Amino acid sequence: MNSLPRPVEKRLLVTKKVHLQQMPNLDLRSPLRYLLLACMASGGSPLLAQPATDGFASGQVFLRTYCKSCHQGKSPAGGFDVQRLSAPGTLGTDAKWDSVVSRVKNYEMPPKGAPAPDIDARESFTKWADSAIRAQVCASPMAPGPSLIRRLNREEYTATVQYLLDLHMDIGQSLPADGAGGEGFDNAAEALVLSPIHAEKYMDAAKLAMDFASKEFKSRRLILIAKPGPGVSPVQAAHEILKSFLPRAFRRPVTEADLAPYVTLFQAAQKQGQPFESAIFFTLRGVLVSPQFLFHNEPINRTGEVRALDPYALASRLSYFLWGTMPDPLLFDLAKEGRLNQPEVLKALVHRMLEDERSVTFADRFVGQWLRTRELGTIKIPDAKMFPGYANEELRSDIRYQPILFFREVISQDLPLLNLIDSKYTILTKALADHYKETPVGKKANQQPQWVELAAGSQRGGLLGMAAVLGVSSYPHRTSPVLRGAWVLESLLGTPPPPPPPNVPALPEDHSGAAPTSVRERLELHRANPVCASCHARIDPLGFALENFDALGRWRDEEGGKPLDASGELADGTKIQGPAQLKAYLLERKDLVIRNLATKMLGYALGRGLTPKDSCVVDDIMAQVKASDYRAQKLIEATVLSVPFRYQAPTGRTEETNRD
Repeated sequence: MNSLPRPVEKRLLVTKKVHLQQMPNLDLRSPLRYLLLACMASGGSPLLAQPATDGFASGQVFLRTYCKSCHQGKSPAGGFDVQRLSAPGTLGTDAKWDSVVSRVKNYEMPPKGAPAPDIDARESFTKWADSAIRAQVCASPMAPGPSLIRRLNREEYTATVQYLLDLHMDIGQSLPADGAGGEGFDNAAEALVLSPIHAEKYMDAAKLAMDFASKEFKSRRLILIAKPGPGVSPVQAAHEILKSFLPRAFRRPVTEADLAPYVTLFQAAQKQGQPFESAIFFTLRGVLVSPQFLFHNEPINRTGEVRALDPYALASRLSYFLWGTMPDPLLFDLAKEGRLNQPEVLKALVHRMLEDERSVTFADRFVGQWLRTRELGTIKIPDAKMFPGYANEELRSDIRYQPILFFREVISQDLPLLNLIDSKYTILTKALADHYKETPVGKKANQQPQWVELAAGSQRGGLLGMAAVLGVSSYPHRTSPVLRGAWVLESLLGTPPPPPPPNVPALPEDHSGAAPTSVRERLELHRANPVCASCHARIDPLGFALENFDALGRWRDEEGGKPLDASGELADGTKIQGPAQLKAYLLERKDLVIRNLATKMLGYALGRGLTPKDSCVVDDIMAQVKASDYRAQKLIEATVLSVPFRYQAPTGRTEETNRD
């Protein structure tokens, strides 16, 4: 690879929320019903395996000690009596276990003022419960999870309109931004809410798109495939245009019943005196606000049995996963032929789609949210006085896209995923090489991003040597071993630390006139508080190992005029000195890192939060990835071939329903 493209930056907005996923019987076919809905928005069988009982007695002691005082009797708090979870068999059938574990894990329970377990007891209980629940749900065959109503997020909407109309402008820039949900991604059904402002903005965006399409030669040629003339009435020509346009817009075959409302809309426009073309583009505006366009369409499964996902729904699921936009003609053709769900066909498609330039969009959206690097420059902005170079737009863009393009190359070249932890290669531009003072082997860095070999002894291999990662895990004006250690635990290892206890003072800053102190010295004072010490023993040593990198990823050997100490010792006695030893530590725990990546990937691919049953799917994906020596494309392939991705549970019979 010689040169890589620079994707366009996206703006972030905020919006009011209304949830839709609990409306499984919603009829999405009528544009009128969709607008009414927008207005309204304002105002299987039990598991057969025998329950695992190891540790169950200790779990019951924990519940009795810390939960029973509030959750018992005739009027238990929140209507939940802890006695409900007293039988081992409930581990695999009662969703209340998930809620209890989550609230204990997040320090939401026991409530403030009530007797509370120390961190070791809390972690011991949650680890046991997670393991026991997983053992129970994985004892039965893998099954697809819930099918939630999910609209296109802002970036999917924009990309779909662009592809559908062959336009090259950011049609969706005025739409409200989508928050993160599920496994931390903005394509999760849980986050894709609807509000009256969405209805208004979608209508504005549809008008803008059709106004541009009516003037663009390529768009007009794509849309206006028929026109009135001898033997062809305006209604007949409109019917032909709609018969061609709607299957692409709705991403599925259409019937005369689907076409009828839009033919009627066209006739109404003509009655108002609009000429043929104006009436057509007015009608197509209606298509772009239809729920059939705005939502991912998966026909309801009323068979009472698990079934293969509808082929057109599978084509969309695959396309939005790996390209972030609607299916292309080949995917539609394979769906029409009924071949799309064949494993060998899917494998070939995965490789084809990852080689396509559209896979840069997948890398951008996945990596930016998994690693949180999209926050750099928006939520996290380096201090302009301390880091004036960040004002350079070229460097700013290169920093943001370095991990994205690196991930994309690992995937497209089918390299081992362990390159994400440490690698002989990276992505460099001239601006990045100057920023890092890094000279690649065998080639000169230029303005375009390039895949380059690093010099021996370079600290830049893997994600941890990249300014985007180091910047987003720092404060604007200084590094933070706490933020960086917590980032490693959460983003790489998938073992986030608990939230800090209430009323813990912030780390003191240096004051003008006082002798400068290092971050390490100030943290030592902070850790003297026994409430803080146990968590910081897990977090800080991982962050200290990265202290040679400043808050924008430049290498340094001193802090405040003193030699910099990048050493740390974990609670188990493991000593880590500098980034090289931290990477070695992570490579020893590579299965934790790759499992976390597989979990994130499955959640992103499915567009929803994962369930306990999905952890069994992650186990299977991990087994395949390990057997392939951690090859990157095996992760994508195994995700696409998984049961939740290719199959659909019957309505009302999902595993989550059984756990209510």
